[in-house]
Amino acid sequence: MTDFENDILRSLEALRNGGTILYPTDTIWGLGCDATDEAAVRKIYALKQRDEAKSLVVLMADVKDLMKYLASPPPDIAEVLAGFDRPTTVIYEGALHLAPNVINQDGSIAIRLVQDPFCRHLVKRLRKPLVSTSANISGAPSPANFKDVSPEIRNGVDYVVEHRQQDETPARPSRIVRIGKDGRLEVIRD
Repeated sequence: MTDFENDILRSLEALRNGGTILYPTDTIWGLGCDATDEAAVRKIYALKQRDEAKSLVVLMADVKDLMKYLASPPPDIAEVLAGFDRPTTVIYEGALHLAPNVINQDGSIAIRLVQDPFCRHLVKRLRKPLVSTSANISGAPSPANFKDVSPEIRNGVDYVVEHRQQDETPARPSRIVRIGKDGRLEVIRD
């Protein structure tokens, strides 16, 4: 069995048992859990020492996944997402079927469709959205590489993914945009 496959299997085991993982995303290193499991999401907030009023990003693999978790996805969303030239998190209105503590107080949800092979395999095989929040204590710098993740975070999860731990390619958080009711994109973080 390859290291990649072993990491996927061990991550799935942790996630399916209500656990948390530390993993490489299409941007920076992240903390993850099943985005439909309220107790698992609570563990992420506790580890990050973050106020639950601040919502989290959710990763999905395909545009069709949006149909299950949004009340009314924009009709042209596939074309909009295809136009992005880098990892972009989109804030949507009307979140459905997710843990209540993942959803923003106004009912919106931040979702990023991932292209990264590890994340795509993990999300597709989990068959549920995956929480993705920076692997740091709230207020501390986001870790661009595995070596920047604090021992407190590394020791606080149920599984630490080995894939890409040696990768020191500079990474940065995703762009964040909101799609307004009129369909226009508002850039929140570039």
